Amino acid sequence: MSGEIVYRGYNQDQLDAQYNNRQRYPEFTDHFDDWEKWSTETQKKLPAQLDVPYGDLPCETLDIFPAAEAGAPIQVMVHGGYWYSLDKKHDSFVAEGLRPNGVTTVVINYGLTPEYGMDEIVRQNRAALAWVWRNAASFDADRERIYTVGQSAGGHLVMMLMATDWPAFEDGLPAGLVKGGASMSGIYDLEPIRLCYLNNKVGMDEDVAQRNSPIHQTYPVALPLMVISGDIESDEYGRQAEAMQAVWQNLGYPFEHIKLPGYNHFTMAHQLREPESDMTRALLRQMKMDGGS
Repeated sequence: MSGEIVYRGYNQDQLDAQYNNRQRYPEFTDHFDDWEKWSTETQKKLPAQLDVPYGDLPCETLDIFPAAEAGAPIQVMVHGGYWYSLDKKHDSFVAEGLRPNGVTTVVINYGLTPEYGMDEIVRQNRAALAWVWRNAASFDADRERIYTVGQSAGGHLVMMLMATDWPAFEDGLPAGLVKGGASMSGIYDLEPIRLCYLNNKVGMDEDVAQRNSPIHQTYPVALPLMVISGDIESDEYGRQAEAMQAVWQNLGYPFEHIKLPGYNHFTMAHQLREPESDMTRALLRQMKMDGGS
């Protein structure tokens, strides 16, 4: 491979290495297996409504894990997988950490690349949130307290949800449909994704990458944001977090950067399974910032 610089001082091999988490953490398949095993156990253990359609496409479904109490706030989990892999079935375990704290969990599914492009993936996630707002009463939850959390590609999609002009997206939706977001090891600038090996799967051109980069969005509502980072991630993930922090602080919106020592791109999600973990407590703290219980 040539040493030609393709992005921010990186040649092609170096840029690819910055975003190749499966190469950086070769045990990633163990984590995927654990998530699916834990989630299967969660679906058997907790009350749940599974594979509820929020749209007409086969991929447009979600799972609901209601809190024991009526009128609970809602935490919407958006799965990762670099937009081309994984499924909501890997993230049911998040409800294990939230239900004991009186929170309803909704885990959403969406179409994957290359079958679906980035614009469509973002649209599907927005449609899922609109469905949750319109139907929260059907599962005894409070539509005025909807929060979002996502990992990796899910963290990117959380930011696109927070950037949504909801009244323009669908008639009757409130501007403040989402009350806050938490992005775990998210991607906020899609240009390096377009330029690295991942674009063989994702298939973005420059306009699509610009249009769907959180750092280039306008955010119409002053919402609290948490960015969560592990301390053993690549330099580019650190830069991504700093770039999103700069956007939020320039807006003057509430911001918290949580750094989890000893956690990497995959393992930080494990904390969401635990009711008393630092990550779960942070999500609860964000809800209180916005008047949640």
